Amino acid sequence: MFDYSVIIPAYNEELHLPETLRNLQKAMEAVTPLRGEIIVVDNNSTDRTAEIAHDAGARVVFEAHNQISRARNCGGRAANSRNLIFLDADTIIRPEILSKTLEMLLSGKYYGGGIKVGFPEDVPLLIKLFTRLWNSHAGIRKWVAGCYIFCLKEVFDDIGGFREDVYAAEEIYFAKSMAKCGRQKHLDFGYIDTGFIQTSPRKIAEHSTVKLLVIMMLLGTFPFLQKSKRMCKIWYNR
Repeated sequence: MFDYSVIIPAYNEELHLPETLRNLQKAMEAVTPLRGEIIVVDNNSTDRTAEIAHDAGARVVFEAHNQISRARNCGGRAANSRNLIFLDADTIIRPEILSKTLEMLLSGKYYGGGIKVGFPEDVPLLIKLFTRLWNSHAGIRKWVAGCYIFCLKEVFDDIGGFREDVYAAEEIYFAKSMAKCGRQKHLDFGYIDTGFIQTSPRKIAEHSTVKLLVIMMLLGTFPFLQKSKRMCKIWYNR
């Protein structure tokens, strides 16, 4: 058994995965003597994703169905610890963030939680405003950003992991289910607001700001569209 498991869903991530793994391993070295494992879920990649993960010392598991929620669930079920951290393949974690996360998970007070989100470079004004709005409300509303989620394994198991009937917004449903389970267990939501997780702005570079906001508004207004992979393709095209 490990003290914690870091699960990285990865579909054709050969460009971003190496840096993510390097920074993750540095962070893990900084929180010794706690022992962690890295699980990279190869979500049916056609590039060198699995090879890169294996060469870096990660445990590689395979999920054939190309869907973020199924990849996360595959990794969660494979984990050999009581504490889970879901990290996107294009997201950079710093040692102090991992340390704070583990402090919360091991305290016995929290069922799981999230963190503020930031970008490594300048982004369009509307994206800045949206990100600030998200960060200011996430802790209060118990929201989690998909790029970084942490929870107890028992909570993950109790709620059945992430919904597999949607291709987007699975983290929103997961957060709601975690909160309900947490109330039953008399545990709190943990929110790291002393720093932020650095995630890639690649979707912003690939698509116009207006297009991104329109798609998110449509998916939020008409939840049934979340079940269409075609409508959610911006999260799957590589």
